[in-house]
Amino acid sequence: MSSGVSSQVQGTRLPERRLILIRHGQTEFNLAGRMQGQLDTPLTTAGRAEAEAAATELGTWPIGTVVSSDLQRARDTAALLADALGMGYTTDARLRETDLGDWSGKAHEDVDAVFPGQRSHWRLNPTWAPPNGETRLEVSDRASELVDELMAGNAWDAGTVMLVAHGGTIAALTSRLLGIPTEHYPMFGGLGNARWSQLVARPTADVTNAASDGSSDADLWREPRWFLEGWNVGVAAPKPVAVVNADEGEVTGR
Repeated sequence: MSSGVSSQVQGTRLPERRLILIRHGQTEFNLAGRMQGQLDTPLTTAGRAEAEAAATELGTWPIGTVVSSDLQRARDTAALLADALGMGYTTDARLRETDLGDWSGKAHEDVDAVFPGQRSHWRLNPTWAPPNGETRLEVSDRASELVDELMAGNAWDAGTVMLVAHGGTIAALTSRLLGIPTEHYPMFGGLGNARWSQLVARPTADVTNAASDGSSDADLWREPRWFLEGWNVGVAAPKPVAVVNADEGEVTGR
């Protein structure tokens, strides 16, 4: 997929800001189908290979800023991506995975045995949280706060911005940026390891008159409109995934 070229409107370049939300590579929890949440786990050998393949592709893109979740699996992925781009990266805890509370570390069948029917309800209701966990709306609140801060600054001056995060966080943030109604948040699921959501923002203000009416760059990007360019994008065909939400763990071939 192309990294994109800005459109032309009446001879004036329409400003765009591209955002890549990429999930970390595989972990042992993903492989075993255990609910990982905010437990801090490393990549598997296969997970590093997935991240390296993504880095080979994305290393040629005009990416100027990389921010990662502070959890190890995301940081390890971000390090490979940033190295391919010849740059460093920063971390932000707001990009962490959904806090799964009492479900953290448990296999799906163990959760279902103790909390029958609740996992299905959670998948379909973004306003409901696992016991002692957080809702998808809370996840989207904290992650979108970071995007708002980046939009208000100069992060895009150097090119596309990449956020390295987690399946549930990326799904919630994608829904939030696109203005998807809450009840439809579950439409984004099954994001594979080292695969990404690709969005582009355009200002809702009148671009052609922005300079003449005294509007600042910050004013222009205060309430952008986001568009989805791709979901589950990657360097290879996605694996079949038998779970709706990636933060539950990846179960393949079942």
